[in-house]
Amino acid sequence: MKEISKSISFDGRDIRLNVGLLAPQAGGAVLIQSGDTAVFVTATRAQGREGIDFLPLLVDYEERLYAGGKIPGGFLRREGRPPEKVTLTSRLIDRPLRPLFPHWLRDDIQIVATTLSMDEQVPPDVLAVTGASVAVLLAELPFYGPMAAVRVGLVGDDFIINPTYKEIKEGDLDLVVAGSPDGVIMVEAGANQLPEQDIIEAIDFGYEAACDLIKAQQEMIEELGLKIVIDEPPPEDEVLESFIRDRSTEKIQVVLKNHDLNKMERDAALDAIKDEIAQEIETLPEEDPVLVAATENGKAVGNFFKNVTKKLMRKQILDEGVRVDGRKLDEVRPISCRVGLLPSRVHGTGLFQRGLTQVLSVVTLGTPGDAQELADDLNPETEKRYLHHYNFPPFSVGETKPMRSPGRREIGHGALAERALVPVLPPQEQFPYVIRVVSEVLSSNGSTSMGSVCGSTLSLMDAGVPISKPVSGAAMGLIKEGDEVRILTDIQGIEDFLGDMDFKVAGTDAGITALQMDMKITGLSLETVAKAIHQAKPARLHILEKMLATIDQPRSEISPYAPRLLTIKIDPDLIGMVIGPGGKTIKGITEETGAKIDIEDDGTVTVSAMDNVRAQRAITIIQNMTRKISAGDVYVGRVTRIIPIGAFVEFLPGKEGMVHISQIADYRVGKVEDELSVGDRVIIKVREIDNKGRINLTRLNIHPDEAAAAKAAAGMQ
Repeated sequence: MKEISKSISFDGRDIRLNVGLLAPQAGGAVLIQSGDTAVFVTATRAQGREGIDFLPLLVDYEERLYAGGKIPGGFLRREGRPPEKVTLTSRLIDRPLRPLFPHWLRDDIQIVATTLSMDEQVPPDVLAVTGASVAVLLAELPFYGPMAAVRVGLVGDDFIINPTYKEIKEGDLDLVVAGSPDGVIMVEAGANQLPEQDIIEAIDFGYEAACDLIKAQQEMIEELGLKIVIDEPPPEDEVLESFIRDRSTEKIQVVLKNHDLNKMERDAALDAIKDEIAQEIETLPEEDPVLVAATENGKAVGNFFKNVTKKLMRKQILDEGVRVDGRKLDEVRPISCRVGLLPSRVHGTGLFQRGLTQVLSVVTLGTPGDAQELADDLNPETEKRYLHHYNFPPFSVGETKPMRSPGRREIGHGALAERALVPVLPPQEQFPYVIRVVSEVLSSNGSTSMGSVCGSTLSLMDAGVPISKPVSGAAMGLIKEGDEVRILTDIQGIEDFLGDMDFKVAGTDAGITALQMDMKITGLSLETVAKAIHQAKPARLHILEKMLATIDQPRSEISPYAPRLLTIKIDPDLIGMVIGPGGKTIKGITEETGAKIDIEDDGTVTVSAMDNVRAQRAITIIQNMTRKISAGDVYVGRVTRIIPIGAFVEFLPGKEGMVHISQIADYRVGKVEDELSVGDRVIIKVREIDNKGRINLTRLNIHPDEAAAAKAAAGMQ
């Protein structure tokens, strides 16, 4: 393949595509660059495995730390388990790519995107998404593309394409839009409570830019003499399909129209119909073409039965406007909420249930030292102070399977709920705790991620976290047949499984904080996307009303078992003095008070303890250590050593002065040892600080009120 380069410009920011240079044995390969960020993406196809009845698409995003001029930490000094951000980027590539492959494709396909170079101006994730489309086209895979993605930021009142990390952090929007020639195909966003119309305009702005990238890909493919490939699907067995359709249609309709059935009863009834058909097929003569077709492909019966069920459910919604559980298209399932479900040793709990979906969210408050370090990846952020983790155990859907470490789905759902709540969290200066929320899915029938958002809001308020506004969320669905479109509010499992869209919308009563839209069709018009966003608002507000009826504001006190945090600011030049040589001073304060002390580079000192008394004692010690010493200050000190002309007294950690023998008492002292011993606690006043910085102390002329105040500051009765 000849080498070709192409450049596309957005507001002076170029995206460059280079093909034909690297990885000649890969099916397709492209180097996509913007600024000093370069991502290499390949697509490779292998013969399908026997018995596979789904598309085995594998998307891997890889980060090499040399891309940012870093050497990995740890013993091995090489990249290991992928960080969370890497997993999320793999999902970001996969989600708009998957629906553009034909539904009948069964070959193994692997997309590998590797960041080879990165500056701190250009995030590599959207480049990797667009690069995946180019690689697939170059590999001549069956594909309803091209596809492209861009990021949209909002700085002031202006939308910008592919903002820098700094612009993302300082702006009110971080939106990724992926599109195909047929329309918008994926949306991922975090927003600072933006109105619905602003979000819609941002999606429109982003899709227009994505269309420029789509056009560039089409021109490149034409220049290379390649074609966008859509192979003919393998012929389906009409005899077997007709047999199943004739024997199941009426029975399936009865089940789908029985609105009194719950999910488990409906699934059991449908399985019984499918099993009945399978048993009937087994009794057919050996030469019967229906039995032959079913024997040649053991999964054909299940696939055709699913297709029949899908068509009937969708027809019922399109023709009658009624869903399988009897709800109207814009109706939310019954909701219940509880807080404080677990004992107070757990710092906050919220139980949220919508229909058969039930999520228990649990809050833990930690100290600044509990923040998650983000060292071994290319993200410029170094730590996270808010963590949201999502667990989906098999019992939540009535199944059994081995429980492993979190998969891509769990990581993705946790990140979405985390993004939804970040805009309402208190600033670190107001609430210095590290916050971890764990959402346990106890029962699942659709939209567990939005259930996690609602449960987490309840648990944060129960924990006494002063969030600025409560957040709720709803998942929107779609049924599209030709020009007929129906948008569904609060979709349940069967509507997600057999529908065309899963569009999650979270926010407060003031605006949207997070979006995530995934499609099973090849694109959606902006008009339909806008309708779904607007239809989600009354659902969100309805859910929020139910939540606020349970707890309407954060509790005024945190759990008695949560650590107490106090924060002060000191001169950064004094940090070394507080820590002491080899950490001696700070260890001494910890041993004396039982408090944990965290010091940041800007001089922020956070003290944590299990009660306020211990925390305040440590704060007092540090304040005394770091405050400017002036003549006339009175302290309680401890005699550290005695010399013939006086005694040395440590009156603050690391601060020592001398009391001359003439300043020990208001009478003549013959020997210092007659009045003082090492270890004695004495009240002293700073008499002077000489021009060499030496501190001279006295025990004379100390007013009783000054002595009382010094004792109180030292914790003495």
